[in-house]
Amino acid sequence: MPYIPTTQAQRAEMLAAIGVSSFEELISAIPEKMRLKQELNLKPAVSELEITRSIQSKTCNNLCTGTANSFMGAGVYDHFIPAAVDTIVSRPEFFTAYTPYQAEVSQGTLQYIYEFQTMICELTGMEIANASMYDGASAVAEAILMSVRKNKLMKALVPATLNPEFFKVVKIYTEGIGIELETIPMSDGVTDLAALESMMDEKVSCVVMQSPNFFGNLEDGFAIEKIVRNNPKSLFISAVNPVSLAVLNAPSEYNADIVVGEGQVLGNSMYMGGPLFGFFASKLDLARMMPGRIVGGTLDKEGKRAYVLTLQAREQHIRREKATSNICSNQSLCVLAATIYMTLIGKEGLVEVATQSALKAHYLADEICKLPGFSMAFPKQDFFNEFVVSTPIPAAKIINLMKHRAIYPGVDMGRFKEDFVLLMDSRSGSGMTKDSVDSRSGSGMTKDSMDSRSGSGMTDIENRLMIAVTEKKTKADLDALVSALAEVTHV
Repeated sequence: MPYIPTTQAQRAEMLAAIGVSSFEELISAIPEKMRLKQELNLKPAVSELEITRSIQSKTCNNLCTGTANSFMGAGVYDHFIPAAVDTIVSRPEFFTAYTPYQAEVSQGTLQYIYEFQTMICELTGMEIANASMYDGASAVAEAILMSVRKNKLMKALVPATLNPEFFKVVKIYTEGIGIELETIPMSDGVTDLAALESMMDEKVSCVVMQSPNFFGNLEDGFAIEKIVRNNPKSLFISAVNPVSLAVLNAPSEYNADIVVGEGQVLGNSMYMGGPLFGFFASKLDLARMMPGRIVGGTLDKEGKRAYVLTLQAREQHIRREKATSNICSNQSLCVLAATIYMTLIGKEGLVEVATQSALKAHYLADEICKLPGFSMAFPKQDFFNEFVVSTPIPAAKIINLMKHRAIYPGVDMGRFKEDFVLLMDSRSGSGMTKDSVDSRSGSGMTKDSMDSRSGSGMTDIENRLMIAVTEKKTKADLDALVSALAEVTHV
């Protein structure tokens, strides 16, 4: 949209209409010391053509996954998106819409949100889903808050295998309201079940599980659920990759109470990290505790199908202190893209996406582990489409050496060192501090190294590379990465 400034004549007309003679008179209520006394230090004005060229020259410095061979993941993934998705979401009636407060004029918007909710229920096996959340991280945090509202217990158990970015959001959401966070240690890249069992008590409101977890490993939802039920009041929160559900057990099969996750993989671009959207589903008896908005289907007075906002427990609709959440919203355009994507590829298409992603990831892992100095960080664990390898030289160096080849081999795990320490901070109840970590906790993590005695598989974290693979990768792409890894590590 071009920026078209007003003319002096137009400004004079507006000032006259409100009864003032000048701009200075308009701002006379602003103290003199608060006013700008000099001109802004701006470059001379240029034409639209010149500014367009300037912006284009800057955007050319960006690399996209269409020109670079990228294996980056860690929560945002490069899946194929049919062209029809962007074409449809770009229609003005969708692209310019905000939120559907007036149901009588928003039937189209309400319908696709309703369809999105239905698809999320089908994927997760849950009974009800809301219209979406900001992102996967806030969805996890809101699930914890919902658990506390349900059972009035004030302790949440969060796994060390949770995405560190998710944990930061959870920590911020729960600070100041008395919720105690405790970190469940990990063992060989998955949740330590024995530690979880010892941590369960009558104060635990909920247990969070992420599967595939941050390292790409699959958690045992059935085993974790059995432990959670040691306290009948505790709720089981499962954070999942929705694409993986096309080939893995639905959370309903291992009796999860709340299912959340990041929905970016469903028809949304990587967008340099955002915007994203989170999905949120649960058992039906938790519906009135659910944050955000829910779209329901009904019949109008003529007996025709109609859609309405229902259970609107947000501060825009009810008293703030009664709202389920005051910091959540429906990511409507991103949700529309996801709905179109799932409609276009269908059930069989999503199975194909998941299957190809998994098979290609396992092929790549096998090929990389044939290189001297490379091995799986968690060799005993099953994974979906993302995995961590041990490298003979620091992962950051590998990434830097590959940039000129237009290959991004993955994510340097060393960049999360401080985040892992935060996850194990003593304030979480694990008995750990930022500068030192008590070996008795079993986590074995310190600021400078990851203790091999823990069995976490994260010793020498700087020499760990996390690699993500999607259906977009060809065998040539995978083999190119293997060849490049061999060359840059001189093996």
